[in-house]
Amino acid sequence: MASSTVDAVFAAPRDVVYKFFTERDGINPYIPVDFILKTPGTPAPNGVGAQYQIGKAGVGIVEETTKLVPDELMEYKIIKGAPVKRHVGTITFTDVENGTLVSYTMDSEPSLPIPAKVLEFGLRNLINQFIKGAQKALR
Repeated sequence: MASSTVDAVFAAPRDVVYKFFTERDGINPYIPVDFILKTPGTPAPNGVGAQYQIGKAGVGIVEETTKLVPDELMEYKIIKGAPVKRHVGTITFTDVENGTLVSYTMDSEPSLPIPAKVLEFGLRNLINQFIKGAQKALR
C-alpha cells in the first residue's frame, strides 16, 4: 500500500474550509475535473454516503463519503472506476494561528503491480491539485 500526505494552511476559518472540502462540487471551477453528485448522503446532500463521480464527460471514478466529523475530519473511499483494491482519502482540519491547517492523506492499494514510490508520487500530485484549487477558491 502507498500513502501520501500534504499539509497546507488556509487563511480562512476552519468551518469555512471544512464546508468547502465537504461540499465536493464547489471545487469544480478550480481544477481540471468535475465532481458531480450522483447519490446524496445523510444529511443531504453532502453527508455520509454521498457519492460523487469525478472526471470529465462521464468518464472517471466514483468516490463515497464514509465519515464526517463536523469541522474536524472528512473521509472517503473510491468505490468504482479505478484500478485499486482499496483507496481512502482522509482530510483533517485544525486551527492554527493564521487560519486552518488541512492535512490531506491518500492511502491506496493498487490492483496492478505499481511500485510504491511511483504511486506515492502520483497521489501527492493529485492531492496538490486539490489543495491548489482550494487555495484559489478560498482567497
